[in-house]
Amino acid sequence: MKQQYDVVIIGSGLGGLVSSIILAKEGYSVCVLEKNNQYGGNLQTFVRDKTIFDTGIHYIGGLEKGQNLYKYFKYLDIIEQLNLKKLDEDCFDMISFGNDPNEYPHAQGYENFVKQLTEFFPEEKENLYLYCKKLQETCDAFPLYNLKWEGKYDTEILEQNAKEIIDSCTENEKLKAVLAGSNFLYAGIPDKSPFYVHALSVNSYIQSSWRCINGGSQITKQLLKQLKKYGGEFFKYKEVIRLNVKDNQVVSVDLKDGTQVAGSLFISNIEPKTTLKMAGEENFRKAFFNRVQDLEDVISAFSLYIVFKPESFKYINHNFYHFKNSSDVWTAQEYDENSWPKSYMASMNASKNEEIWAEGMTFLTYMKYKDVEPWADTFNTTSEESDRGQSYEDFKNRKTAKFLDEIEIRFPGIRDCIKSIHTSTPLSYRDYIGGHNGNMYGYVKDSNNPMKTMIPVKTKLENLYLTGQSTNMHGVLGVTIGAVNTCSEIVGKEYLVNKINKESE
Repeated sequence: MKQQYDVVIIGSGLGGLVSSIILAKEGYSVCVLEKNNQYGGNLQTFVRDKTIFDTGIHYIGGLEKGQNLYKYFKYLDIIEQLNLKKLDEDCFDMISFGNDPNEYPHAQGYENFVKQLTEFFPEEKENLYLYCKKLQETCDAFPLYNLKWEGKYDTEILEQNAKEIIDSCTENEKLKAVLAGSNFLYAGIPDKSPFYVHALSVNSYIQSSWRCINGGSQITKQLLKQLKKYGGEFFKYKEVIRLNVKDNQVVSVDLKDGTQVAGSLFISNIEPKTTLKMAGEENFRKAFFNRVQDLEDVISAFSLYIVFKPESFKYINHNFYHFKNSSDVWTAQEYDENSWPKSYMASMNASKNEEIWAEGMTFLTYMKYKDVEPWADTFNTTSEESDRGQSYEDFKNRKTAKFLDEIEIRFPGIRDCIKSIHTSTPLSYRDYIGGHNGNMYGYVKDSNNPMKTMIPVKTKLENLYLTGQSTNMHGVLGVTIGAVNTCSEIVGKEYLVNKINKESE
């Protein structure tokens, strides 16, 4: 590691890696610092019983030739190397409710989306078209989402509430629940979640939906390969503990191992709350610092990673969003000991293109950070292992049994197919991914006060920038666009977007 770089990037999540390649391609000397053993943040995978599991990337949208993420990945020169499996055209997501024998598909392609749901709601065809129109119009309002550098979205669009817009499209209560049924993608809150968050999340999956064969860490691998090609450097086990500020600029960072790295520009891909603290509260306006520290975290998750016995459970080429009741679609985060879990998302691992039998399956449900607060002072990762104690194991075992009871109702006999079960809690997400209190998607966005939850990518410090899921949007597409937005502040938006369009043709 050199002592000085043009650009020092803190954290190797997707936002940091995309930013590093954009700037390395522009001739900057770039260094990425990662505190953990694995690069990639939410792209990380892990292996249990010879089965690969994803930490956060269960499926990706917008990767068909000519679509937005395809173009961004083409510019980054990684699209050709990715090993992908397309989900079922007629159903990439299946929405189901405990008290309803029907299962409702979300299909790829807008015409097909309407067609598949019209079979269940024949009277609702026009309303389905209206919903699709609202999705597309909202997405069209975001320039970078459409690889345009010109234009600014109307702030009114940020104030539209997801539940209200969906409810306005139809009077059919079941259809409302079906259309909102994948809101686990952004941890939907009825009186807060903006419609643009719903639209930007759902639209790209309707365009095209894909699984990464053998996990999302292949994206990290290809990004690091490109970074190396352009002369960028990256180091793991390098935890930044302080940003040193002089004359309103960051001059260097101190690492936990006692070393120091200087730079001309700094991009933080870690939690904004943590970033501001490391740079010193005194270097920001008090109102801004307090606003960021007070932002509400998106809820976290409890996950089951199931390894199946060989040839015991059929592979299913779509995801599941299941609710105990259709009335739980917007209230699944509000649970108590008895009602948990009210809903869950289920996704299979893809290990090859043609599959008959599943190797593993992941089930995720909401879990509040306060549920694991008794062990909040413990820290456990591959690089820093420690035991959280028997009480924590008992807690996980109890939750696993309860979750499995709920899963068994929807997937009868699944217990007999299980070879082993592995779990993660909000503490796992906190320690491995670095999310504040283990949050899944950064901070809660609020349609009632959208500007309060917006974090500018350029800070008051002249050479400190932010990127990652907490700044703009979460998800692979959202974070990639966010990185382009961050780098636009450095190299210019018109120049960068035109270059991306040209190179992705």
